[in-house]
Amino acid sequence: MIKNKRALGENIETEACRCLIKNGYRIIERNFRVGRFGEVDIIASEGESICFVEVKGRSSDIFGTPAEAVNFRKQATIRKLASIYLGRTGNSEINIRFDVAEVYFKATPIDFRIERINLIKNAF
Repeated sequence: MIKNKRALGENIETEACRCLIKNGYRIIERNFRVGRFGEVDIIASEGESICFVEVKGRSSDIFGTPAEAVNFRKQATIRKLASIYLGRTGNSEINIRFDVAEVYFKATPIDFRIERINLIKNAF
């Protein structure tokens, strides 16, 4: 497995951004963090909606799908951060959506390869 998990995570998020752009999203911000509340991986727009996108990568489904890893606690964190973001930007009257980008990859000790990305709109 790749030794630098942070670099792997950043690369997976970059690939998710490419996929989102290819599917008509416009990336607004990456890694939106508020203190110790947590982080939203990607904030993007699609049509008339602002989308808060959680990116989850997995090399297999042995322990469940990537989307299944976005549990109730993580969903609550993302909702709270979305509320803070919308308050800061004055976009409280806009449509919002919570999406998940499932990134499946194969890893070796020195590299990885994206196998597929599933975009799940309105995931929660």
